[in-house]
Amino acid sequence: MNGTACHHSSPFERYRAPWWLPGGHLQTIWPATCARKPRVAYRRERWDTPCGQDFIDVDFVDGLPGRPVVLLFHGLEGSSDSHYARTLMAAVQARGWHGAIPHFRGCSGEPNLAPRFYHSGDAEELDWIVRRLRARFAGPCYAAGVSLGGNVLLRWLGEQQHAAEIVDAAVAVSAPLDLAAGGAALGRGFNRVYTRMFLDTLKPKALARLARYPGLFDRDALLAARDLYAFDNVVTAPLHGYRDTDDYWHRASAKHVLADITVDTLVLNARNDPFLPGRYLPPPQAASRAVTLAYPDEGGHVGFATGSFPGCIDWLARRILHAFDRHAGTAATRAPAAAQVCQA
Repeated sequence: MNGTACHHSSPFERYRAPWWLPGGHLQTIWPATCARKPRVAYRRERWDTPCGQDFIDVDFVDGLPGRPVVLLFHGLEGSSDSHYARTLMAAVQARGWHGAIPHFRGCSGEPNLAPRFYHSGDAEELDWIVRRLRARFAGPCYAAGVSLGGNVLLRWLGEQQHAAEIVDAAVAVSAPLDLAAGGAALGRGFNRVYTRMFLDTLKPKALARLARYPGLFDRDALLAARDLYAFDNVVTAPLHGYRDTDDYWHRASAKHVLADITVDTLVLNARNDPFLPGRYLPPPQAASRAVTLAYPDEGGHVGFATGSFPGCIDWLARRILHAFDRHAGTAATRAPAAAQVCQA
């Protein structure tokens, strides 16, 4: 569907949820399932992985020579067709910028070849992707990550530290900064709806992988999994070098590396995000001076709809691009400051 035009007085107004969309669940579900998404014409490339045994698909929007490039890392079971991806890439394209959305393995619409999938701490995978993309563009390079992709991006920024400065600025949106707290939240109450949605796509992919690699994991245990904790215990953790879910969720959580980030980074999480309730969000002292923590009271999980019914979903794209514009305008003169929590 074509997106309707949304007009706003400022590119950086404080987020306010529309009156007709109360609560974190509606603010999460409506943008993802009901809001109109702009059409974006992507150009796809398939890249062989460094091991030579698998591939990833990268969708591009092509801009003008020398203009900035925005890399977007999608969320769990997301893709370049996700509402936030199409909205951001439409805004990028309208500026004449370049955009790139690398798909995590198995998320581009075609099964991958190797036994592995993708996971919240997949910083090594992200590293070769970013470095290959950075080498192709002469202009500024910005990176954004959403949900799981935001956690992976933050892990990479924190692990690489100054070596991550090949990107000029970064934004992480609705990242599950504390995977154990987020996993526990997704296992309770209405949140089980989201869990079932994820398992409805994750389980068939895992079964297809098991058919290709018999004995890769316990089929009966997979079929019995009713939450992400059980799924990760059977599939994600052992396939990616973790002892079990507890080990995976602890070691892969981005909250542990926020203090190590040296790239100008915005972390945007709504306090009413049902995937990671506000009481689990890290305080300012947990982050480095390069990190701004923005915790608006509302917005849901990758929601942030605005306007009168049926609403617009462009606020998030504009907020991301504002962060990049602000970096470009102040990087040369801004003095280091302590990490802070600001209004989004």
